[in-house]
Amino acid sequence: MSTPQIEAFLEMMAVERDASPHTLSAYGRDLADAEAGVEGGLMKGDEAGLEAWYAGLARLGLSPATQARRRSAVRQFYRFALGEGWRADDPSRRLDAPKQGRSLPRVLSGDEIERLLAAAAAHDGAAGLRLVALVELAYASGLRVSELLGLRLEAVRRDPAWLIVRGKGGKERLAPLNTPAREAVKTWLIARDAARPEKVPDSPWLFPSSSAKGHLTPRRFAQLLDQAAVGAGIDPARVSPHVLRHAFATHLLDGGADLRVVQTLLGHADIATTQIYTHVATDRLAQIVLSKHPLARDD
Repeated sequence: MSTPQIEAFLEMMAVERDASPHTLSAYGRDLADAEAGVEGGLMKGDEAGLEAWYAGLARLGLSPATQARRRSAVRQFYRFALGEGWRADDPSRRLDAPKQGRSLPRVLSGDEIERLLAAAAAHDGAAGLRLVALVELAYASGLRVSELLGLRLEAVRRDPAWLIVRGKGGKERLAPLNTPAREAVKTWLIARDAARPEKVPDSPWLFPSSSAKGHLTPRRFAQLLDQAAVGAGIDPARVSPHVLRHAFATHLLDGGADLRVVQTLLGHADIATTQIYTHVATDRLAQIVLSKHPLARDD
């Protein structure tokens, strides 16, 4: 349920803060939920009504991250409403942030990555070459799935050692390509070019498809990874496009890479986001010590 005030807030977010369409859509959904859930709506709701709506989010089973996002949307809306003179108070000021807890990212081992690549290569013809290129690129560069699938053909035609990637907020960064990734891309390009019918204009995308956007979708990529995981003897629940990005970061830190370097490669604005990978690496190191150090053994 939208209102003129919500629409004005979203317009401000788009114009003054350059919010992305994805962000605007999320804020719109969150505010519509609050508008419908707060007694009297956002413009007439009081502190008790806001707190009752917010407490209900947990009872509905929403994750702490989703609760926090809705709280943020509502609090920003009320700050905007105060500035516009629509309200003289902020009923959201007492909403406490939910306890997030520490959720460690799932990570595949180096051996599991190799098995995944072998299973991908076992697919017939061009489909297998495409999947190998996808996995190699994701693991070599740490690209987000949207960045990976949105790669343009012109970006890789000349076999670059680095990609220029436009990430969140339109910020550009360099993403490295190692030798296996470059070889996989070259092999895929040969198969891609051979499969294109004569007199048909070439797609501008590295991984074209018949989807509305013209390139492979995240959902289809995830399905292909699930199939490869089964072939590799890995639980598909542990494998996703984002898990490959996690593996890229964690394996770099395991190898001694500086945290700031990994932050830059991942395109994280805040180093606190990158630090979650240090916990994964530390946990793995602790396991090695406990299993290999002679004085750490129970026997």
